[in-house]
Amino acid sequence: MKNIFFICICALFAFTGCTDDDDELLANGDTNINLLPNPQPNGVINEKLFEVINLDYPGLEKVKEYYEANEYYYAAHELLKYYRNRSDVSNPNINLINPSITAFDQNIADQALEHRFYVRNFKEKEENGKEVYYLFDKDKKIDWTYIPAEITDQEFKSQTHRHQWMLPQAKAYRVNQNEKYIQSWIEVYSDWLNTFPCPEGTVSKDAVQWYGLQPAERVLDQIDIMPHFIQSTNFTPQWLSTFLVAFANEVECIRNNYYTDGSNIYVTQVQAITTAGILMPEFKNAEAWLNEGAQKITEQITAQFLEDGVQNELDPSYHIGVVAGFYNIYKIAQLNNKLSLFPSTYIEQLRKAARFVMDIIYPDYTIDNFNDTRSASYTKNVLLRNLRQYSEMFPDDAEMKWISTEGKQGTTPAGLTQIYDASGYYMLRSGWGKSSTMMILKNNNNPDNKWHCQPDNGTFGIYRNGRNFFPDAGVYSYGGTSASNEDRKTFLATKNHNTMTALSATIANGYMKGEFLKHETKGNTQILVTQNQIKAGLTHRRAVFFVDKEFFVLVDEGYGDGNKDKINLNFHLCSSEANETVYDDLSASYQYGAHTTFANNNILVRTFAETNQDFGKSNVASDVSNKLGEKNASRKGYQYTIRKPGNGAARFITVIYPFEAVSTLNNLTMDAQFTDNTPEDAGTFHTNGAAVEVTINGKKYELSYTLNSYQFDGLI
Repeated sequence: MKNIFFICICALFAFTGCTDDDDELLANGDTNINLLPNPQPNGVINEKLFEVINLDYPGLEKVKEYYEANEYYYAAHELLKYYRNRSDVSNPNINLINPSITAFDQNIADQALEHRFYVRNFKEKEENGKEVYYLFDKDKKIDWTYIPAEITDQEFKSQTHRHQWMLPQAKAYRVNQNEKYIQSWIEVYSDWLNTFPCPEGTVSKDAVQWYGLQPAERVLDQIDIMPHFIQSTNFTPQWLSTFLVAFANEVECIRNNYYTDGSNIYVTQVQAITTAGILMPEFKNAEAWLNEGAQKITEQITAQFLEDGVQNELDPSYHIGVVAGFYNIYKIAQLNNKLSLFPSTYIEQLRKAARFVMDIIYPDYTIDNFNDTRSASYTKNVLLRNLRQYSEMFPDDAEMKWISTEGKQGTTPAGLTQIYDASGYYMLRSGWGKSSTMMILKNNNNPDNKWHCQPDNGTFGIYRNGRNFFPDAGVYSYGGTSASNEDRKTFLATKNHNTMTALSATIANGYMKGEFLKHETKGNTQILVTQNQIKAGLTHRRAVFFVDKEFFVLVDEGYGDGNKDKINLNFHLCSSEANETVYDDLSASYQYGAHTTFANNNILVRTFAETNQDFGKSNVASDVSNKLGEKNASRKGYQYTIRKPGNGAARFITVIYPFEAVSTLNNLTMDAQFTDNTPEDAGTFHTNGAAVEVTINGKKYELSYTLNSYQFDGLI
């Protein structure tokens, strides 16, 4: 069984290439690979096989002998024997000794038999608790151009050509040995290869089948697919030649079309090339693949991350994926004695990146939808799997051990504040337990306008005792058509987040340059101050006071060079039909707010302003998307508006106060005011700080900050 485990690694990658051979699919029966089969003409084998395989590689002596004797079928037969018995290459991503398959993957595998192909993030419907996928048949043939009428997102087309149902079919075959799964795989994959022959040279963006992530993800998946299938009688010498030639074409296509923007796509491309070089050493170009890949991986493990350890696209989901890719390469290199190609500091360079994931998840092992993160894909199990990997990477980190084992081992993290100032993520906590309170403030520094980073600087999420009270809207769509582009604009709009806007406008490209100004502890209060220029002549400064590890006070100031726009504060609370968020209209005294209405564990938000020219308030309803193309929850919120004094600032105080039963609100009193201006000076902005007084149930809280080292940046 050990040999079987390692054999398949070789073909693990992808062979999405250019051949049009069809194999006769065997329904059952045993084939003794050690017996010489009946001869077949050379034409059944793709002759390019012998151009891409290094016939001088140790173990391929018989392959070379038959090839030089002009016996191509027997040469391919010997190569198949070699791969079925190869034991000197190790793939840590598969387990052929104790194979298993989830119910989710089994459903994918079974539907693919009917050409209902799993395309990640998309489904036609649900029946009996199972997802039903779209049918790609048309006139009794596979229609690879099929896009459901109701889907406008460009991701459907891209994801289709990543063949995400093939690995589940391979797992299903390995578990139950039913030949129908490999028959389906060969039939479908052959059809795809014939429909989309491998291009040469540079690939146009319009050729989506061969562009970007598509070939790289196919390569990485095929690495795991071949080991599961290779012992099947349907895996013939003919099919092996198709598979391996296509694989070589795929790898070369990636090399000819690297992304140049240093994105997560580029990392995946390099990961595929490097893995091919390690696990497919029999190929003529394997050494070139490995050397090129190792060099690029070494460059990227530094280039991909900002100084604080956050991946440069600023999206938590892509951050997790990039870290996983780097670690996967390390494990493969380690198991195959290739670590000498990588710097000794390779793993240590991922320490900050691993800690960021630990810090940005909520205490119940959920993650918010910040930027293009689709939280539905990052379940507790997925996050824990990644955290366990980080604990393997850094066994000396007792705090990582604690969070990766749900507190069963290690040491409870001590830090209650985490500052990622290069990227613009900040966390304030009362503790690390499930009942704790946690705020994440997002003020990204995105001068290069990374596409996955939404223009929502200053927004935040707040978790308390198992509930996310301010869920981020999410992404919903990656665009692609006019309709889906509008959907994307709606969900990423600045006003759809918990931050400041001018005339409700979305922050434009070039103005997402979040600045970290201060963090300090003053008595029982944690203080965090950041700012971001919204537009020319207008900057949003937000100070957060986390008081007694219990409630938050936000001091928001919109200041600039005389601009008199109407300035809005926007807030969005979780809500539902059963527990609808309600509004607290105190507009007669220029206050406005809202509160949740759960049986227990609630939160109240109330906003005050120093000036009230053109005061206005409006109620808003919005959706939450945890998955592309789906609206999974609703929110109710409000927009609070005043006109900015011409030579001053629009200044707001917002109290975010937790409470248990709604009935307790009857006795709640609350007030707030600025204390750094006289009534005559209302609206005056102070570059070096702010001071407010908040009164709750008669108790006064004097809150202030001073930027002793703050240098005036000329934004006023």
